[in-house]
Amino acid sequence: MADTALAQGVADEPIPLRRIIAFFGMVFGMFMAIIDIQIVSASLSEISAGLGASTDEAAWVQTSYLIAEVIMIPLSASAARILSTRVFFTISAAGFTMASVLAATATNIDEMIIYRALQGFIGGGLIPSVFAAAFTIFPPSKRHIVSPAIGLVATLAPTIGPTVGGYLSHAFSWHWLFLVNVIPGILVTLVSWNFIDFDKPEPELAKNFDWWGLFSMAIFLGSLEYVLEEGNGKGWFSDDKIVIGTIFVVCGAVVFFYRSFTAKFPIADLTAFKDRNFAFGSLFSFVMGIGLYGLTYIYPVYLSAIRGYDSLMIGEAMMISGIAMFISAPLSGVMSRFMDPRFMMMIGFAGFATGTWWMTHMTADWDYYELIIPQVLRGMSMMIAMVPINNVALGTLPPDRIKGASSLYNLTRNLGGAVGLAIINTLLTRQTTAHYQQLAEHVQWANPEALDFYQSLSNKFSALGLDGATLAISQLSGLVRQQAYVMSFIDVFLLLTVLFAALVVAALALRKPKPQAAGAGGGH
Repeated sequence: MADTALAQGVADEPIPLRRIIAFFGMVFGMFMAIIDIQIVSASLSEISAGLGASTDEAAWVQTSYLIAEVIMIPLSASAARILSTRVFFTISAAGFTMASVLAATATNIDEMIIYRALQGFIGGGLIPSVFAAAFTIFPPSKRHIVSPAIGLVATLAPTIGPTVGGYLSHAFSWHWLFLVNVIPGILVTLVSWNFIDFDKPEPELAKNFDWWGLFSMAIFLGSLEYVLEEGNGKGWFSDDKIVIGTIFVVCGAVVFFYRSFTAKFPIADLTAFKDRNFAFGSLFSFVMGIGLYGLTYIYPVYLSAIRGYDSLMIGEAMMISGIAMFISAPLSGVMSRFMDPRFMMMIGFAGFATGTWWMTHMTADWDYYELIIPQVLRGMSMMIAMVPINNVALGTLPPDRIKGASSLYNLTRNLGGAVGLAIINTLLTRQTTAHYQQLAEHVQWANPEALDFYQSLSNKFSALGLDGATLAISQLSGLVRQQAYVMSFIDVFLLLTVLFAALVVAALALRKPKPQAAGAGGGH
């Protein structure tokens, strides 16, 4: 009874105002780092035009950021322990701001790629620290407030990235995709230095820093991100660079995992995966990454290729999911106080699967209004699922393991996004070809309907004084290819539906978490 009272007392202990200010400053820093992944996605054509770059070169503006960020995320736990959260987060915020300025001043594509890689590497340190802080300085009784906050940022930022980027590049210029970070970056830097006081530095750990682990991790994760990003466009293993990249992935992985289990102070503490809830939470985070980044990618591709939307129109359409996330964030916080997190996850997964299943009925005529319900389902379901996943994965770990675990947890979401995009791109390419071949078999002279349609088009163009036969065949081929493309989108949405429906069942494998009221409540 006394233990219960003591735990309740710790749980209800008021949080100092300076720590609340520090935490929300960190949350905003994380928002900046995550939104910058997608902020350029809708504006790559403007950037390539401004820097005189090809489409393939411009794609590296996003790829270089992702590769660098995915290397820093697991490294950030070690760096934060050696330097302290205060010093590490301040350096990261200041460095990210300066790298943003450099990116805005780039005069050619090579400079831009280097500056974006620098921005992604430093920005990667802004993400895991927030999750670690949330589960270190706030007691379980406050989780219904902080979990929706970080869940909202982690899901909303990549979703509205194309919207913000499209607006800035249209209203001003592509330079403002990066200059927009300057004033917020300075404020986050000042708040971090003056208000963060969660922990103390452990400089003695630097003596045992695992340089081989760092080097192998950079080779492993950097090569993996490259292979996943570039594989489909290069024809996977038919390209020598992808084969070499895969060899680097395997060699880097072998050394990295060996060092992780044998080094005195490993770069990544993989023992966290022994905790069943953390392991399942990370798995769910991986799949959520597939859904989050996959749909943030596939909706704009559909709207651009099939409906002819420009970047600003795409941003406005994608904003529906962002609004749904923002509205449902308080709801998810309330639900997390009273509902079994496993059941809450099942609701979120089922809602997401329903939204993607809805999209399996799409046609080439689907436009803004037809996408509203699937987008709302996606946004609300993402928030409802993300909050309990965060709590289950990190909420029951002892405080001394949360920094390392939060780095791994965030890494799984980013890797899920990379794997998801690779699968989606490959599926779109291969299924479009397969569906085109199937449809083309029916569009031939022996098919009366196809012949009538061809004759109608031919007569229409001929009446205008044009080459009716050639134009009719061209338009007929275009319609078949468009329909094949739409069918390949349906295949992707069907795959996502099956994946998230499977998570509904997988959630039953979790143990109901029993938060440690005293363990994760206070600061150090």
